[in-house]
Amino acid sequence: MEIKVLGPGCKKCQETERVVKEALAETGVQADLVHVTDTMEIAAHGVFGTPAVVVDGKVKSVGKIPSKADVISWIK
Repeated sequence: MEIKVLGPGCKKCQETERVVKEALAETGVQADLVHVTDTMEIAAHGVFGTPAVVVDGKVKSVGKIPSKADVISWIK
């Protein structure tokens, strides 16, 4: 499983990455977590608002910090 947090590195992006890491630790799910800051790569996902979360190529959240419960539902 590959999870991407898309965003320039702002506080909301950092918080989103923290929530994803907590969800992974809580569930024991193994995944490659990547923080993408390149605007062209972010746009290539069709995302124009950050932070965003992409799980295995599917955009799951855009423009907000997802809840840990949401992230858990995406990775199970």
